[in-house]
Amino acid sequence: MRDFHLPGRSPVLATNGMCATSHPLAAQVALDMLKAGGNAVDAAIAAGVLLGVCEPQMTGIGGDCFVLLDVPGQKDIIALNGSGRAPAGLSADRLRAKGLTRMPERSVHTVTIPGAVDAFCTLSRDWGRLSMAEALAPAIHYAEVGVPVAPRVALDWKLAARGAFLSGVARDFYLHNSAAPKVGDIFRVPEQAKVLRAIAKDGRAGFYEGEVADDMVASLKALGGTHEMQDFARPHAFYTTAISGSYKDVDLIEHPPNGQGATAILMANMLSHFDLATLDPLGADRAHIEAEAAKLAYDARNRIIADPDETTRLEHMLSPGTAERLATLINPRRAMTSATKLSEAVHRDTVYLTVVDRDRMAVSLIYSIFHSFGSGLASDKFGILFQNRGSGFNLTEGHQNEAAGGKRPMHTIIPGMLGENGKVIMPFGVMGGAYQPNGHIRFLSNMVDYGMDGQTAIDAPRSFADQGKLKLERGYSTEVRTRLADMGHDVVISDTPIGGAQAIRIDHDRGILIGASDPRKDGCAIGY
Repeated sequence: MRDFHLPGRSPVLATNGMCATSHPLAAQVALDMLKAGGNAVDAAIAAGVLLGVCEPQMTGIGGDCFVLLDVPGQKDIIALNGSGRAPAGLSADRLRAKGLTRMPERSVHTVTIPGAVDAFCTLSRDWGRLSMAEALAPAIHYAEVGVPVAPRVALDWKLAARGAFLSGVARDFYLHNSAAPKVGDIFRVPEQAKVLRAIAKDGRAGFYEGEVADDMVASLKALGGTHEMQDFARPHAFYTTAISGSYKDVDLIEHPPNGQGATAILMANMLSHFDLATLDPLGADRAHIEAEAAKLAYDARNRIIADPDETTRLEHMLSPGTAERLATLINPRRAMTSATKLSEAVHRDTVYLTVVDRDRMAVSLIYSIFHSFGSGLASDKFGILFQNRGSGFNLTEGHQNEAAGGKRPMHTIIPGMLGENGKVIMPFGVMGGAYQPNGHIRFLSNMVDYGMDGQTAIDAPRSFADQGKLKLERGYSTEVRTRLADMGHDVVISDTPIGGAQAIRIDHDRGILIGASDPRKDGCAIGY
């Protein structure tokens, strides 16, 4: 339990239904959907699409999503991959011929086809209780009348404007007189309301065909892209099989590739070889061992994870034997140099939300346009921001994640669930790009090894070994930073908070829901 003498958040308790999102308007809309007779799927779609209006730097209909869904009466957890493919005309050879050795971060060549809308339409059709039109109504309303810009959103927006992340018509849609909006300024995207109405009326065809698709394709081709109408028209979302591991009797359920969920399972398997519970949760030793495990797990990720059809060594990555061998490489007192052999894009922008309804249907949904404001490019007519997920490819000839037309790149966004005794006890997720697998394990270990409740586990300071640096939040003491430096880490204070998280604990015995939401974002958990 938290110390009530200190600032903090209490967990949120309810019985009928609950949602946790990174923006309060989205959380309220999700709850409204539940009260109106919708289920967790309806609520998650409503909240997710609205977040594209409330947090356009993080997500939007030009992006991708991944979903884990636990449906009462269904034996297995349902996994839905809502990631789009590269256009058929994408060629690594042509990019290498231009002198590139890695995928650019913000370029028309990194724009992959949006998959999230297809996934939302699939979810609504197969598992929703309300119509797609009903689920989209709140986002349509707020796109037209606008939303006040929240504090964390304003900070991210300011950094994006300072970094000149937006270009072309995207500047007209997402900047006010070439500047980021301030806290409380009203942000509107009325043209996107028209797109959402088309989806509400015609389903996926309202987005991937007709006027909206024409706008996206024409805009991308004018920027030098190889995108064609048939790239958009083909199906993108598909059902797959969740993967799982365990950490001290708690099941960790993740989405399979092309997401990086296997990285979290590999980290959990490695850390099971260390008695973390005997270490100070905010001490140097724990941060060091976690950092070393992350270096090794992320190196495996870069070697193995790619398009689902190209990921051939997943079983090896999930094997306890692999984790045991990697764990022996960790020196508890000395940092290794970076284990990462392949370059990766740097990013931190994603939204995660979770909803549990009265019947205990649970949705774990993560939704992103990748970097802040994605590629920084938007469609001319409707202002749809294009994601730059193609920067998750590499240009290493013959590599399974080499850029190619029709392939899905390695993805960073991963929804998670925890289980015990065959039951889901917590849908959860951690935002923050590359940090996400590390974040899943830090969150899990905080609860399992140190007895923290979900909110306290989210609130606790974070560290992350990334790009040769050990990033620490300011919650770590000077003494810990000094000791980690003495161990050989290149310690830096992270410029921004590391990630964000949401979670809902399902207490099956008592019939209650316990929500948690990250104070690093503007959102909240609410229930009824």
